[in-house]
Amino acid sequence: MRLTVSSVSAFRGDRLVLDRISFAVPAGGALLLLGPNGAGKSTLLRALAGLKRLDAGEIRFDGETDFAGRAAYLGHQDAIKPGLTAAENLAFIARISGRPAKAGLAALDLSRLADLPARMLSAGQKRRLALARLVVSGAPLWLLDEPTLGVDAASVHAFGQILAAHRAEGGAVVAATHLPLPLPDAAELALGEAAP
Repeated sequence: MRLTVSSVSAFRGDRLVLDRISFAVPAGGALLLLGPNGAGKSTLLRALAGLKRLDAGEIRFDGETDFAGRAAYLGHQDAIKPGLTAAENLAFIARISGRPAKAGLAALDLSRLADLPARMLSAGQKRRLALARLVVSGAPLWLLDEPTLGVDAASVHAFGQILAAHRAEGGAVVAATHLPLPLPDAAELALGEAAP
């Protein structure tokens, strides 16, 4: 399994934010996207997830250009439905992946909150629920935009164990962050300066 990005360019509005970006992430690998706000980190992650059209270049995962079902994307928004319980928020992805929602809840210490409506969760608990969706997804490629924003140190530690297990199983991670992430030996890609 390998993610290969070749000469990718993309505009945001009339500004070129990604200019001929190339890199590869092997099975078990991790890449940290670094740079100031507005440098194109989120744009690149959205392009990798198939949510942003490229203006040039190519993205392949295991040689395929269409790999949407094999990638899990976590953006700035938690994508939690407030009227559903924590467990119900994971039920849909669990049905697709065949993995139990309970495993995701347990991995992020949310089991005791399983039957609580998501609207009752704190901001950090909602983010942990979004992280739990990764565990349940079964996707080999994780695309993460500031994944630990708003979570406590114990949850960051737990997420580090989840990331390590994902990579040990051959999964790959691409993450944008301004905060330290528990991704030892991750390669780094610094993106350009932000526009004024």
